[in-house]
Amino acid sequence: MYVPDAFQLNDPVEIRRVLTAYPLASFATNGPDGPHVSHLPLIVRDEENGLVLYGHFARANPHWKELGGSVRAVAVFRGPQGYVSPNWYATKQETGKVVPTWNYIAVHARGIPQILTEMDHSHEAVDLLTDAMEQPRDDPWKVADAPESYTASMLRGIVAFRMVVDRLEATAKLSQNKNAADFEGVTEALKTEGSGALAGAMRAVEAKK
Repeated sequence: MYVPDAFQLNDPVEIRRVLTAYPLASFATNGPDGPHVSHLPLIVRDEENGLVLYGHFARANPHWKELGGSVRAVAVFRGPQGYVSPNWYATKQETGKVVPTWNYIAVHARGIPQILTEMDHSHEAVDLLTDAMEQPRDDPWKVADAPESYTASMLRGIVAFRMVVDRLEATAKLSQNKNAADFEGVTEALKTEGSGALAGAMRAVEAKK
């Protein structure tokens, strides 16, 4: 990932927050016919050997058949993102020397995925994902709420995997290179246009400078 110094994201707490808050990842490998990408919700856990991602493919998805051995993968997580108009910069009124850009947060997690062949492992992977997504709800649904026979039949339709993360790269391109007036103009305009999550991320990064 190309990351200019101004946009480096090195805070492990913030990186973990992105992985947790935006779990739908673009999961990519380089197969015999070129890059193969699947869009999968992934759950991150802290284990003895570091961060580990858990997820599953639909068994009908041929992508999982490319995994195995030393095949490497990258999971791309994307946080808040959005277009930044030159009209939002105070500098536009002063010099006109402004151009549009795009603000975003992205995390790349790399490793060697391992297929989980046992039904119990598939069950655990689905439990992890379900519990993480349902946890904020007043009455969270659990996999155990469904009949066991039905759950077993559904689990036969997926292929679970885990991936120990051996390399993390992260960027937060959030107008850190702009002056205070331009930065303020962008955050206020984003809030007005309904991109409060992106504006909030900008404020959080600025507060840590």
